[in-house]
Amino acid sequence: MLTVIDPSNGEVIREVPGLNAAQRDAVIARADEAYCDWKTHSFSQRAAVLKAVAQAMREDRERLALLMTEEMGKPIKEARGEVDKACWCAEHYAEHAEAYLEREVIESDATLSYVQHLPIGVVLGILPWNAPFWLAFRFCAPALMAGNTCVMKHDPHVPGCAAAIGEVFEKVTQAMGVPVGIFQNLPLETPEVEGAIRNQHVQAVSFTGSTRGGSAVAAIAASEIKHAVLELGGSDPCIVLADANLDEAADIITLSRIINAGQSCIAAKRIIVEASVYDEMVAKLEARLARLTMGDPREESTDVGPIARSDLRDELDRQVQATKQSGARCLLGGELPEGAGYFYPVTLLTDVTPDMAAACEETFGPVAVVMKVEDEAQAIALANATPYGLASSVWTSRKRGEAIAARIEAGQVSVNGIVKTDPRLPSGGIKRSGIGRELGSHGIKEFVNAQQVWVGPKKA
Repeated sequence: MLTVIDPSNGEVIREVPGLNAAQRDAVIARADEAYCDWKTHSFSQRAAVLKAVAQAMREDRERLALLMTEEMGKPIKEARGEVDKACWCAEHYAEHAEAYLEREVIESDATLSYVQHLPIGVVLGILPWNAPFWLAFRFCAPALMAGNTCVMKHDPHVPGCAAAIGEVFEKVTQAMGVPVGIFQNLPLETPEVEGAIRNQHVQAVSFTGSTRGGSAVAAIAASEIKHAVLELGGSDPCIVLADANLDEAADIITLSRIINAGQSCIAAKRIIVEASVYDEMVAKLEARLARLTMGDPREESTDVGPIARSDLRDELDRQVQATKQSGARCLLGGELPEGAGYFYPVTLLTDVTPDMAAACEETFGPVAVVMKVEDEAQAIALANATPYGLASSVWTSRKRGEAIAARIEAGQVSVNGIVKTDPRLPSGGIKRSGIGRELGSHGIKEFVNAQQVWVGPKKA
């Protein structure tokens, strides 16, 4: 049973039965059957479906946003933005997939030789709870436009969101006369996931989640000789050097740290500040963080909603308490609030050192960790001193920032801006933060057969 608890009050709001093995395999078989038809559709035909899905979601924006708010606590104003972003992703690939997958002519001894990008079949998406709509479309939009079909195993804490996405696709495909099974929701409890990965019809897996979960998925997929793209955790550094625009940096870092109550893999987690501006930067962050409002995510005035689950809040508090006990200063928050729900206050920890819990572990919550360094070289060394390598940011002059970016061990670097995902640009990690890329032209090519074609006769 998939049980949904409203994190703002701790009350059970929904229970959804998970599929058994036979039901699971039947869903995947329908996706495989739909693939045989869908792969023959032109790019323009596929694009029409994705655009219709986006339009249907926009028309139902308020209801879809509220599902996120009640199931995982996303503030309603952020939830509306997420629906919009998911629609943008669908429309972006509808408009650009054909160009991304254009045939590549490569000179050889053939009369003509080229690479064409063909679909591979059913792609399984295994997704987390923290961005239920955006992550679903980050997975499915490029895969569907490439001619694959998609089966989505969403997080068990957001079954309402998952069902709503599936219903939109079903409604649109029925109305347009294309295979209904091109996108299907697969509500599963965790023990049934391995069987889905091993199912003969599944050709590849896209996983977003924890490093531990990604390791398990990758091992199963590898044992079946199936491709897997992994977007995993991060302990993302944000370097602030003395020549940065400190006010702008403080504004953006504050936003990055508290979006979705800080429950984002690419949020700024370790704020690494050059000593000469350290005190000034701490003061600016404290002033901005202190102004934020924590409360009911349904209210328009709420900046920070609850943590999605009680166990996640407990783990976050453990990290904060351990960091304080190790000598860090806590300027804001840092204590579990009383009352219903899984709220955690906006917290500012300063004078944090690399050995402290909040610096060497991934923190998933509204906790800003500030660390002091003497110069650029020390900042870069500290930024790279992590097993993760997902995203990072640098605040300094543009030219200097671009030079530093090449020295940062991360899949994504923002210079004087917020780290974000964008359908136009590839994202993904290195080291223990993942394998492969999503989004952009790189992302759509993860789940295609890059087929080499050699046409004779051989050149003289």
